[in-house]
Amino acid sequence: MMATHIGYNSGVTGEHILVVEDEPAVARGLLYGLNNEGFTTSWAETGQRALELARHENIHLILLDLRLPDISGFDVCRQLRTEGKRQPIVMLTACDEEVDKVLGLELGADDYVVKPYSLREVISRVRAMLRRAYGELAAAAPREKLSFGNVEIDLERLLVFRNSQPISLTPTEFRLLRYLVSNPDRPIGRDTLIETVWGYGSDIGDDRTIDVHIRHLREKLEDDPTTPRWLITVRGFGYKFKP
Repeated sequence: MMATHIGYNSGVTGEHILVVEDEPAVARGLLYGLNNEGFTTSWAETGQRALELARHENIHLILLDLRLPDISGFDVCRQLRTEGKRQPIVMLTACDEEVDKVLGLELGADDYVVKPYSLREVISRVRAMLRRAYGELAAAAPREKLSFGNVEIDLERLLVFRNSQPISLTPTEFRLLRYLVSNPDRPIGRDTLIETVWGYGSDIGDDRTIDVHIRHLREKLEDDPTTPRWLITVRGFGYKFKP
């Protein structure tokens, strides 16, 4: 099947959402609903077309179906994160199995919506994810920075540096790191972290979700991820940042 790219613009300058879905009827429903809410939308029927659009268009968020005719949504997510693409990725799946959710998280997905879903639910998730990825994070005071060891967090530009080299974090990883570092020496429960990072009843909002993201942060920021210096496990409870 040939990949299709359909662009919509409702006349309102809104965030650009890429819908990756091989079923035209499902895609049309998502595009129609998002367009009515003021978003600019593009549609890709295949994983390869999705990669092309994500590389060359100014995409703010990706709604990514897992079952695609050429490559899987997992492969698309993995490739985009490998290339340093940081925009939120919300996976759409008909499978409610834990293994799929965990694999999506491992590859860098930010959220999950399990079919069958309502259009209202999807739009609510999209707005919440965009708000957390761009709105709330961007509200930091100008020139405000946090630092520890050889790591610096630039809250104004939403960037993280290690040894003065930029480190690619997803919006979800950035929010989690910022919250922990902003609360030094305070043990924070997994439930609190889930509420802070997602702020709503996400399908992936469970303990394993936080554990996966913490492991990603350790791999990117700790000298020895297996013996962390900064991001410490509080057994049976959650995590804390040790300055």
